[in-house]
Amino acid sequence: MSEKRNIARAAGILGSATMLSRIMGMLRDMIVSRLFGAGLATDAFFAAFQIPNMLRRFFAEGALTSAFVPTFSATLNQRGEEDARELVNVCFTLLTVVMAAVTLAGIIFSPWIVGVMFPGFKAVPGKFELTVLLNRIMFPYIFFISLVALCMGILNTLRHFFTPAISTVFLNISMILGALLLRGFFDVPITALAIGVLIGGCVQLVLQLPVLWRKGFPFSLNFNFNNPEVRRIALLMLPATFGVGVYYLNITVSAILASLLPQGSVSYLYYAQRLFEFPQGIFTVSVAQAVLPSMSKQAAEGDMAGMKESLAFGLRLTLFITIPAMAGLLACSTPIFSLIFMGGAFDYAKAVNSAQALFYYSLGLSFVAMTRVLAPAFYALKDTRTPVWTALIAFILNVVFSLILMKPLLHGGLALATTLSALANMLLLLWLLRRKIGPFGGRGITRSGTKALIASLPMGAAVYYICQWADWSLSGHKATKMFVLGGAVAAGIMVYAALSRLLRSEEALEMSSIIRRKLGR
Repeated sequence: MSEKRNIARAAGILGSATMLSRIMGMLRDMIVSRLFGAGLATDAFFAAFQIPNMLRRFFAEGALTSAFVPTFSATLNQRGEEDARELVNVCFTLLTVVMAAVTLAGIIFSPWIVGVMFPGFKAVPGKFELTVLLNRIMFPYIFFISLVALCMGILNTLRHFFTPAISTVFLNISMILGALLLRGFFDVPITALAIGVLIGGCVQLVLQLPVLWRKGFPFSLNFNFNNPEVRRIALLMLPATFGVGVYYLNITVSAILASLLPQGSVSYLYYAQRLFEFPQGIFTVSVAQAVLPSMSKQAAEGDMAGMKESLAFGLRLTLFITIPAMAGLLACSTPIFSLIFMGGAFDYAKAVNSAQALFYYSLGLSFVAMTRVLAPAFYALKDTRTPVWTALIAFILNVVFSLILMKPLLHGGLALATTLSALANMLLLLWLLRRKIGPFGGRGITRSGTKALIASLPMGAAVYYICQWADWSLSGHKATKMFVLGGAVAAGIMVYAALSRLLRSEEALEMSSIIRRKLGR
């Protein structure tokens, strides 16, 4: 099977599993918005959850995966399974020790961390104290999810993608059950959500262990921290932490600045980010996780031509998916919030404010997606410096844009600043990667992006037109709203698919071929 087919197949598996997870996440957020709305309690919870979640994105799913997969892949292919197993056990032991210390420090120093990150909360009585309490409850989540990320790196390299992707379903189930069943046991009901996060993280880890055992990589303690591959991973992780995680650092900066804006701003950004991450999680992250093992293997074998081909295909597939997703989100941001979240403590004004943030986030969907594929290409080549410098520039730009735009556009300005910094990061990575490895199919990538854009414009217009058939300011009317929005989405997909076939998009033809083979079997 060609690497292009491997990538497309893996992305399909990851996308299917992640779609189920995202649907459950959407259900979770619907329940949270109905039960708790957007105010003091939700601001405190989302801010508290932002801290371990930021560490997860930085160290676990970001830096750890990007540093571990190339090293593990090279060890497995060049030195065999026994050495690879030793590397896994040393990494497991070291990660357990380090993350236990990080978790303990996070619990102890939680008041200082919250005070630095969300200074505006101290002005509202009880808000700071609630955030500290929730953060202390949820901080052990980073311990569990870091080990989950190690499992994900091992299993993805072994071409097993489903279990790590599906595990987040159980986090969402745990949070839903916590909100519904446990909130009556606490003086502050939203504490039940924090308990759900903690239980969900533990369940995610337990799910990985039987699969690792079947694959021949059961965890055991190994304190040989002088292992040269472990040192190499540690050296790669330090810069990768910033290089891969800059987008999420920008999101965190937005939450910090939003704490200085009118109450509810942190929640608006959170709800918008959750919807923005729906296509990101299903498609973008799936493509990035699918292409990294292929690029790492080809780089380890010295197959630069193959690596360029995998990278180019990953970027083309990313554009093919994210450009229409961007058009769809831009066309129906308010209808989505009206259907999914509006009701109970979440009124139309909150839906409009959240939709404004989603609109500005959506403008950067393809930029963020491209960055998620480009940055790991540098790590596959053992280059950790370049993504750090581009990330640093993007971070500085985000802070500058945020300070400029937050006054006139409030929380919407913070979302737009994130988009502008993502654009800068993507352009820098593209330019520097071409200088490093030479051309890697730029014309083909541009051609694919242009075709996707041409097909997306009529699609977006069709979606917007159909969305006008409903009054989204009305509470209730869920059946009508679902019918109209569902019809708009279905029409958009059909228009985009038809135009992509008419334009003879290579990615559309490749995906059609995979579907036909699956149906044939």
